[in-house]
Amino acid sequence: MENVRRYRALASLCRQQAAYRPLQSWDLLGQAEHFEHLAEAELKAHFDACNTQGADDAATPAEWQHTAAA
Repeated sequence: MENVRRYRALASLCRQQAAYRPLQSWDLLGQAEHFEHLAEAELKAHFDACNTQGADDAATPAEWQHTAAA
């Protein structure tokens, strides 16, 4: 999650610099978009890992019925 904060901070800095440097604004805005994309990919990977881990730990309904019948 720390990487997400860093990527978003870098994107914000690029957008701020784009406001003060009109000749480089398109390049800086492209960099900001790139950092936002990296942040979204990092978040997706984090939540996919969390959801996968939780799915492995949960018991299936068939296991619940088997345990209850015993």
